[in-house]
Amino acid sequence: QVQLVESGGGLVQPGGSLRLSCAASGTMFRIYAMGWYRQAPGKQRELVATIANSGSTFYADSVKGRFTISRDSRNNVVSLQMNNLKPEDTATYYCNRISAQDTDYWGKGTLVTVSS
Repeated sequence: QVQLVESGGGLVQPGGSLRLSCAASGTMFRIYAMGWYRQAPGKQRELVATIANSGSTFYADSVKGRFTISRDSRNNVVSLQMNNLKPEDTATYYCNRISAQDTDYWGKGTLVTVSS
């Protein structure tokens, strides 16, 4: 059974930091590279960062140098450290395997609001 539980969101001022965590089901975590996505109000969901089983990472240009993705294989947790947050980072953040489609299972996400 697929499990994706995101946590760690909240309200933060511009320039602040947050750390998001995602507890994923073991099977998905072992097989797939994992990613963090986000969806801002009125916009389509976009890929933010990915991490492969090898540890190789990818970042969208908009977050490069500010966000860091990591994975804890023992506990099946994918994390996203977000620094120097900007108002345009405001969105609901989701984790899932890479190449996840809208028709796949998605967790509830965690809301990040960057505002003064």
